[in-house]
Amino acid sequence: MALRLSRRRFLAHTAAAGASFLAMPSLSRAADRPVVSHGVQSGDVGINSGMIWSRADRPAQMMVEVATTESFSNARMLPVVTALPETDFTAKLLLDNLPAGQDIFYRVKFRDLSHTEIVGEPVTGRFRTAPADRRDVSFVWGGDVAGQGWGINAEDGGMVTFATMRKHNPDFLIHSGDTIYADGPILSEAKLPDGTIWKNTITVPEKAKVAETLDEFRAAHKYNLLDDNVRAFNAQVPIFGQWDDHEVTNNWSLSKQLPASYKERDITLLAARGARAFHEMYPISVNPTEPGRVYRTLNYGPHLDVFMLDERSYRGPNGSNLQDIYGPDAYFIGPEQMAWLKRALMASKATWKVIASDMPIGIVVENDAVNHTGSEAIAQGDGPARGRELEIADILRFIKSAGIRNTVWLTADVHYTAAHYYNPDKAQFQDFEPFWEFVSGPFHAGTFGPGAMDNTFGPEVRFVKAPGPGKQNLPPSAGMQFFGHVKIDGSSGQMTVTLRDRADVALWATVLDPKLG
Repeated sequence: MALRLSRRRFLAHTAAAGASFLAMPSLSRAADRPVVSHGVQSGDVGINSGMIWSRADRPAQMMVEVATTESFSNARMLPVVTALPETDFTAKLLLDNLPAGQDIFYRVKFRDLSHTEIVGEPVTGRFRTAPADRRDVSFVWGGDVAGQGWGINAEDGGMVTFATMRKHNPDFLIHSGDTIYADGPILSEAKLPDGTIWKNTITVPEKAKVAETLDEFRAAHKYNLLDDNVRAFNAQVPIFGQWDDHEVTNNWSLSKQLPASYKERDITLLAARGARAFHEMYPISVNPTEPGRVYRTLNYGPHLDVFMLDERSYRGPNGSNLQDIYGPDAYFIGPEQMAWLKRALMASKATWKVIASDMPIGIVVENDAVNHTGSEAIAQGDGPARGRELEIADILRFIKSAGIRNTVWLTADVHYTAAHYYNPDKAQFQDFEPFWEFVSGPFHAGTFGPGAMDNTFGPEVRFVKAPGPGKQNLPPSAGMQFFGHVKIDGSSGQMTVTLRDRADVALWATVLDPKLG
């Protein structure tokens, strides 16, 4: 449901509406009331809008109160949204016609659908709308949560990286995918190489196996929301979400042959269930013509546009992608999304154009690292552009020929952090302007890498931090959990990119000056 309020009406003090919300009758026994079961989230925030999300524990009506002050002195009650079993009791509400550059505070509670006099306790959240003027902008990015069996361990502080990121009070998070590991069971404990035991102090029955049913996919998302750090982060920082493979299963494409651990053998059906759970559980905006669409443009003021890619839904089969002629087997982004990206880049008036890619360009990621059966990602190995690389070559050539300035690529996926400078003078394909790609993650998963680099687009590794040979799949307790932090100076437009670890150590940073004119 889209709410449309004029800015004047939104800012008006409506004490009567706020009072009626707070005075609504409820039962004295908390156990009889519907509850906010997994916190609140906001997402896809723009200059005058933002999506909010929550989940009830039963059929209920989501009641939302919104204000521009933390005291809720100017609060306004919004139309209710119904949370039903068909969406696992989740509900989303688009807040529209909000004031630009404003802190927005919201309270969510649920009213029982069958007994409307029964109302639960509220949970509060906040977000900041994008600026209409050239103020400073700050955001974080990365991916990979609860992978490789490393779940919520209270003895290790839980999912610590989210608490660290929250301290920076960013305007938003770009979640680069692998928001869950549907293919990764979370067991009660795991033995570490030094003989100590990692304890998943929180487990749920559905995570004892790979996700196959819709409820199991949903449970994987809800599991992450049991972490205190994650819920506190979500209540304060909007999420710009995208997905990758582990929302369904490792390295999935339509050619995926599922391992023996799966009873459900239809990868198309698994992907459909994974996609539905992803859209239900994240505050991602709904495209009216393609409700399941992930790729979109998010405008965050005069200095920044973010282009969220979907490199999973439209790709051709994984494996040998060495075609010299572009065709369906070489699709990675796909023709329609390619056309959209070109149009969106051309239309952008923002200083910086951030391309949020769920997979890196120049790191070799094999489809099957044991049998070496071709590519899972973009890179096809050293040499001229082939297969999936043809799409990247086309995009880079277009950016150069169209005179589009200040593009930066942000990504995750490989479970380590790095800074890559793509230099046409050192590339096999050279028809592009130099650009940066920054890699970060995992937020809370096993740490791997570094990966081999492909020279097609001339990447120079300016920084990398990864475990190295013989030290793969490090647990979160090893400290090698990473995120990226971007600050854009409002007056100069300079972009500072810092790669950090979960202890908030600044590992590496660079300052990028915008090219004007």
